[in-house]
Amino acid sequence: MNTLLFLGSIGFQEILVIAIIVLLLFGGKKIPELMKGLGKGVKSFKDGMNGTDDDTEKPAEKNDNKQ
Repeated sequence: MNTLLFLGSIGFQEILVIAIIVLLLFGGKKIPELMKGLGKGVKSFKDGMNGTDDDTEKPAEKNDNKQ
């Protein structure tokens, strides 16, 4: 279940070491910003797959605000 193509079996210790390395590389302040950007990207991708697009709704909202 926890096997990847080339990594084999990943346990808790390996995940902990990877998390510590990421924390050292990016720092505590940068990680939430990275996760926020990743979340926005996933949301945008899902919206694109569903066919919903914010750009199609914005012109109608702009016309209502001008009146």
